[in-house]
Amino acid sequence: MRATTAARVVAGRLSGLLPRRSDWAAVRRSPRRDLMAGLTVAVVALPLALAFGVTSGLGAQAGLVTAVIAGAVAAVFGGSNLQVSGPTGAMTVVLVPVIAKFGATGVLMVGVMAGLILIALALARLGRYVRYLPTPVIEGFTAGIAVVIALQQVPATLGVLDAHGEKVWAVAADAVIRFAAHPHPASLAVALGVAAVMLLGARWRPGLPFSLIAVAAATILAQVTPLELARIGALPAGLPAPSLDFLDVHAIGALLPSALAVAALAALESLLSATVADAMSVNEQHDPDRELFGQGLANLAAPVFGGIPATAAIARTAVNVRAGATSKLAALTHAVALAAIVLVAAPLVSRIPLAALAGVLLATTVRMVEAGSLWALARATRGDALVLALTFTVTVAMDLVIAVGVGLGVAVVLALRAVARAARLQQVPLEAGDHSAEEHQLLSEHIVAYRLDGPLFFAAAHHFLLELTEVADVHVVILRMSRVSTIDATGAHVLGDAITRLQRRGITVLLSGIAPGHDKVLTALGVAAQLRRDGQVFPDTPTAIAYARTRVLHHTPPDPTPPTNRADLTAAGSTSTAPSAHRPVHPGTTRSGSGPLG
Repeated sequence: MRATTAARVVAGRLSGLLPRRSDWAAVRRSPRRDLMAGLTVAVVALPLALAFGVTSGLGAQAGLVTAVIAGAVAAVFGGSNLQVSGPTGAMTVVLVPVIAKFGATGVLMVGVMAGLILIALALARLGRYVRYLPTPVIEGFTAGIAVVIALQQVPATLGVLDAHGEKVWAVAADAVIRFAAHPHPASLAVALGVAAVMLLGARWRPGLPFSLIAVAAATILAQVTPLELARIGALPAGLPAPSLDFLDVHAIGALLPSALAVAALAALESLLSATVADAMSVNEQHDPDRELFGQGLANLAAPVFGGIPATAAIARTAVNVRAGATSKLAALTHAVALAAIVLVAAPLVSRIPLAALAGVLLATTVRMVEAGSLWALARATRGDALVLALTFTVTVAMDLVIAVGVGLGVAVVLALRAVARAARLQQVPLEAGDHSAEEHQLLSEHIVAYRLDGPLFFAAAHHFLLELTEVADVHVVILRMSRVSTIDATGAHVLGDAITRLQRRGITVLLSGIAPGHDKVLTALGVAAQLRRDGQVFPDTPTAIAYARTRVLHHTPPDPTPPTNRADLTAAGSTSTAPSAHRPVHPGTTRSGSGPLG
């Protein structure tokens, strides 16, 4: 029965992720604009696809195949009308260690596994939660990725194709040493020239595809001059035949960490790109779960044709939006145009110098880093600056996935600390406008009310205990719980401990205004069970106040031999040795502290 119900739920969610007729309604609005936008993106994407394919280690052909297959599948099944998918620089950063350890078949397996993980995330409806990633983590690993991609281009830029090293910075350093021993100025000049043309041209005429212009010029130059430049090499005239020969069930365990990293990166980059596209357009809103589903299918399809894992590309998506795209037709046109280039112009593409593609990626890394945004984050708070610096450093020195984990972990710890510091345990008047002689008399007889504001959870509970057990010279403490936003097991245990300590000192504790959800936690853990039996838990504060007045009027010390002085009282019941524990608290005043309860 349960299996049938689960199958129905999965089938229902799957049907909600499939393409709808309404997805293509926008095509009829302006198909000509979409076609032109798609062609424009294809011109920009061609050199990038070639470069990322080479950088991944599977070759330029793999980059083109990925742009065609993944681009088409993601366009049809994705959750954004404007998204353009294909190989990206961030993805190559994750793939380089995989190909070094497992070879080309390992990369293809990782792509398929990542696709299945993305589909599972879509079915679980987890797409919406990516938006909660802290900005310093995102900016830190984006800047780190840019540096890693730039370091990856150092060997090709210097014309050194046999550099070695375990980390990308080590390979770059080895390439520099080898270049110093045997300089190849031609490769360096071509790479820097292509990068300069792209960066300067983008400022002069942003609408022109200077990346393609620069690569074409470098290719022509390499043909008409005797420059010794390494080239892409022969490409097949057409897409490779589909094959599943790379699948190896026994390698799943070894490749799973890499597949999780690829899936996480694909989900993050795709949803961020879709968010950027929505912000750049009018009346566009992507579906995050459908976007994950489309990216999952794209990563299942691309390896079958020899492609590498793919994700949405922010740069190409931005070009698509600026070119006037309004529907999925633009992204689909981009994929078809690239397929036509593979079929028609493969011999010409094979003559492109590797140094020219290195220049394309060097310029791309410069555009990836927004110095103003980084500087603003660094100046915002010390915590943001720490998370940003840690994420960036670990990305460059170690690994992207570790970097995101470290950055996210530190950000969570800092956030918990901030929440705990913001929590308050506040002494308040028993009633608004307590001015009557009778009420002042009751206050003078040591009734005090504490209002707990904010979360009572593990990060704040210890401070709460210290704050509350400092109370002195009172007979009744009312804990007003109506403003507690959340409570966990640790907070509940600390609350129970504080109640017990106060009771041992002869102080009556009353609880009021406990929310049903919080009451469930307290009941399950047996907190305040004695108070419930004794009728000292009240639905609201006025009822608790009335009981407290009665209690004070009939108060007798519970201990027949009470301590003779305040020091003895502290030794007998309170673990706090803070000086404030020995000062009388004057009811009716307000005192705030940064306790777990804020």
